[in-house]
Order: sequence, then structure tokens, then C-alpha cells
Amino acid sequence: MFEILEKTQYSEKVFKFRVHAPQMAKKAKAGQFLMVRTDEKGERVPFTFADWNPEEGWIEFIFMVIGKTTQDLSQLQAGDSILDVTGPLGQPTEMKPGNWCVIGGGVGLAIAYPVARALVAAGNKVTVIMGARTKDLLILTEQFRELPLENLIITTDDGSEGEKGVVTAPLERLCQDHAIDQVFAVGPVPMMKFSALTCEKYDMPITASLNPIMVDGTGMCGCCRVTVGGETKFACVDGPDFDATKVDWADLAARQGSYRAEEGEALEHAKHEGGCKCHS
Repeated sequence: MFEILEKTQYSEKVFKFRVHAPQMAKKAKAGQFLMVRTDEKGERVPFTFADWNPEEGWIEFIFMVIGKTTQDLSQLQAGDSILDVTGPLGQPTEMKPGNWCVIGGGVGLAIAYPVARALVAAGNKVTVIMGARTKDLLILTEQFRELPLENLIITTDDGSEGEKGVVTAPLERLCQDHAIDQVFAVGPVPMMKFSALTCEKYDMPITASLNPIMVDGTGMCGCCRVTVGGETKFACVDGPDFDATKVDWADLAARQGSYRAEEGEALEHAKHEGGCKCHS
């Protein structure tokens, strides 16, 4: 049982939990993830470490309500407990020296933040591009602003904060100006795909943190398989970071949508049954 120490609500569907997990907090590294199961009948779902504190013994993860499990999680409060939290899993983000651009879109900003923080701590120059559909969906803005970054660029689709448009516009400017020499991107599949295509034009290395469907998080089930450079990889053990220019984005997008109808049915059924029966 893992106690929820704090609950933060960023928007209607986006939440952050701080969870008591002292052993995990001692081992977590930027780019790694954890698996959560709310109760005995719940599914296992992956979330990336958004933050952690080994001295105080807590870890944080951010999630958006999409299906039944995240709906159940959103109903929990500080003081409640989660049955299973397993991690850290996956490979940490490789911190090569250089001038980095870290791109985060939507809830992917929860991953971009610890990566940017670790890159800065390692002595790299870092520019961050934050992207979201609208101002209300931007998260961790103040935390990013507190980092000693070279530049912080915000884009929103509707222009409600920062530049109006998508992240690839400032990314292309940085490539053209030779202001960066490496890129890390995490967020929705279309955002990562077009960031990769932009970087390819300028022969710019780009790493993407992938988020396929996962079940066990240990490479045994095969659900998180992705095609990278024509080879099958498993995001939970080989990744989640991969060379974005070699990812089969069409395959990833198709696999992500495999259970969309079933997820919708499960969420609708849960609403009629009265929601979560999680531990407290």
C-alpha cells in the first residue's frame, strides 16, 4: 500500500499525486517510469516519474483522465492509498553533453521537466519548448521557469499563452540558427513525429520518449512493442527513449488506438456503477 501524500489538480482532467515510496525515490532517474494498480481488480498502467525526493521519501507522477483506471485514480484523495506502485522501470534518459532542446507537449511535460532538470544539473545548456492546446493545459510552468535555462519557449494552439502554433516552429528556428545540437521530445505521437521530421531536415539528432500500451512493464507481455529502425523493440525494457528518426510512427499510433472502444465502454460502465472502490 502506497499512501498519497498530496494531490494537485491542474485542470479538469489532469492531476498530480505525491506518493510515499522511499525505496523508489532512492533509485529513480530522469526518463524512467512506474506502474500503478489501484486495487486487486485494477489494470496496471504506466506513468513517468515527474519528480522525486530521496531524503523525504516520495515520488510524484502526473496523469490525465482518459479511461476507467485514471478515472478511478482521480477520485482518490490525500490520505488514501494505492495498492501497487512498482518502479523505477525502463532505461534512464542518456545525458550526452551539448546544447539541448527539450520539447514537452501536454502531459508529456511531466517527463520533460525532470529530463531538462537533469541536463541542466549535468552542466548542459538547455532550451525548453512547452506545448499545449491551450493555456489551461500547460503544466509545471513555474517549475520550468525556476530552472537556469538558456531559453523557455511556450506555444499554444490557440495563442492563449506564448506563441500561437505548434512546437515545430520554434524548433525549426533553433535548428536553422545552429543554437542546439541535440533534441529530446515527449508528448502526443503527432507532435513527436513532426518534431522528428523537422530535425531530419537539419540532420539534428532527436530522442523521443515513447508511450505505447503496457501491461506488465517487464518485457514479458509484448504489448509495448514498437518498431524502431525496422526492428521490434520493447518500450518498457529497451526504452522508453528511442531515436525518433527511426520510429515507425504509423505503427505506434495504430497500436495506441487498439483498445479505444473498449476503454470507452469500461469508463461508461464504471460511471453507471458509481466509480472507484479503491482503498482508503
